[in-house]
Amino acid sequence: MAMTINSSPILTGESARAFIEEAERNSKLPTPRLSPEREAELREIEKKSRELFLLITKQ
Repeated sequence: MAMTINSSPILTGESARAFIEEAERNSKLPTPRLSPEREAELREIEKKSRELFLLITKQ
């Protein structure tokens, strides 16, 4: 006879209460954002990686 196995855990009691409290507390924290300088750096890295990929695949 096969047993059904739940793919996600179900929290109950004290564990559930603590999880919900922490989730609510975390939802009120500010979301970290990248500075415009860091975003520009990441765009430049992405551009260079695309150029390198195209160069490698043409060979």
